[in-house]
Amino acid sequence: MTTFNTGLPSIRQIQALIKDKKQVEIKLVTADLLEGQIRWQDENCICLVDANNQSTFLCWQGIVYIKPKS
Repeated sequence: MTTFNTGLPSIRQIQALIKDKKQVEIKLVTADLLEGQIRWQDENCICLVDANNQSTFLCWQGIVYIKPKS
């Protein structure tokens, strides 16, 4: 199991997106594109909530990128 290092810039950026309730676009290795708000993150995955209030847990290994929506 990996250690969740809250000092890493990527972890801090995700925390800022959660705190500011920003909409994000997440591309997966399957080429799927998801949109919503990140509710939480841990060392294994993140929780994305879409416009229908549906939660999806995404494992870090499956994520290509996370981009804030403008």
